[in-house]
Amino acid sequence: MTRPAPKRGPEASAAANPQSQKPQSQKPQSQKSQAHKGSQPRPERAARIETPAPEPSLRLFYALTLPREISTPLAETQSLLKGNWRAVRADQMHVTLAYLPAVPPERLGDLRKLGADLTLNVPTLDVRLRGTGYFPNEGSPRVWFVKVEAEGLTELAAQLREGVAALGLATDEQPFKAHITLARKKGPAPRVPPKTFDLGWQASSAVLARSILRKTGPLYQTESTFRFRAGAAEIEAAEIETEPPTPDAPDQSAEL
Repeated sequence: MTRPAPKRGPEASAAANPQSQKPQSQKPQSQKSQAHKGSQPRPERAARIETPAPEPSLRLFYALTLPREISTPLAETQSLLKGNWRAVRADQMHVTLAYLPAVPPERLGDLRKLGADLTLNVPTLDVRLRGTGYFPNEGSPRVWFVKVEAEGLTELAAQLREGVAALGLATDEQPFKAHITLARKKGPAPRVPPKTFDLGWQASSAVLARSILRKTGPLYQTESTFRFRAGAAEIEAAEIETEPPTPDAPDQSAEL
């Protein structure tokens, strides 16, 4: 009996090793075919509305500023400080009349108008410096200051505080004591021996200033300046009266 001839070529190797036959890989279905026919598009997320943060309240105060001829000798006195006293810069020295610790920014205009109205009838103040002192005087003091005196100064401070209260704004509850802060204590520090000053100046204006807290101490920024106007009309009238008379203008009609 004749045997069939053995297969040769690829067919023979496939028959000899049936495991070598691998099924053809199917192409992955497209994303469109995989998507469910009844699926709906995802709803768009609603736009996130961010509420703007409210503006921080302002720390404001009415005050008298110091001329350089007063602040310079006071700054020289600060050389007596030892320990953890932090001296106030000469250009930042002032006499606080009313302090407002928390003012909404939109009320700044009301305070400017108040300052302008109340200073219309204020005359120039004759301000005098006295001796140094401490707040508090007993125990461990926090502030080293020099006392200030001027006729009409206490009344001006009271009028400003009453006006601020009428606007529905709050001032600090500390009673008014006219002074200029020279230094603030930040840790253990000895007291400075008492000092007296025979100095003074003519204050012709007040300011509304903003206190900005910094690590190195508060920074003061002037928002408005109010000139004391009482007596200004009389002074201007007196100046006009003392001016030399001007020569009469020539009569042009006579030349015609």
